[in-house]
Amino acid sequence: MYRYFIQPQLNKFNNSLVGYEMLIRYRTSDTDRWTLPESFDNIPIDVQVDLLKATASELALKIGSVSINFNRKQFLNDAIAAAVIAAQKQLFPVQVIVEVTEETDEDRYTLAEMQQQIDKYKANGLQFSIDDVGTGINVYDHIKPLLNSAEEIKFAMQNFRAEDRENEIPIQLKFWRDIAQEYDVRLILEGVENDAEDQMADDLNISLRQGYYYGKPHLFKLKADR
Repeated sequence: MYRYFIQPQLNKFNNSLVGYEMLIRYRTSDTDRWTLPESFDNIPIDVQVDLLKATASELALKIGSVSINFNRKQFLNDAIAAAVIAAQKQLFPVQVIVEVTEETDEDRYTLAEMQQQIDKYKANGLQFSIDDVGTGINVYDHIKPLLNSAEEIKFAMQNFRAEDRENEIPIQLKFWRDIAQEYDVRLILEGVENDAEDQMADDLNISLRQGYYYGKPHLFKLKADR
């Protein structure tokens, strides 16, 4: 069974909840433990579509925005795009933000393909976010052509930790803060886990944050589950 977990996104400086990121999880019939799917590509499209619509309809009017993660293959899938566009109509005036993550072997998708799909989403009222900036294929030179179409970029400190690049975080974060200012996009800092990281974000004047320090992902139960 698949369900979405939701994690809060905060504006630290005015102490407000601005949205939730929706994170899909899987539970088998013989265990009560929710885990990451082994492969997001193996989740049947109709399952993703139905879950997205059901969750979106129950989240309506509860929050200012919801963010949904897709890799490039999912982002370019027209059936998924249609479901997300339908979800935006159900959720209005709540804003749906589509986050494109970084994954290996995804550089086979062309910028022209990406731009065409971005334009489709934006024409239907959705916003486009580039997740995992600075790691994987979402490095500056690769995503620079897409920045003018983005409303948001996300810097995931946990990715740097996983790559043993934690010492690079302060310099890289300052670089991406400056890129966000240059392109007039929101910057969300992900993976904040302690006082020192919270203070670093304060020092860099980064208001939008997400991480265990502020709230862990938790199961969003559908009516059918209650």
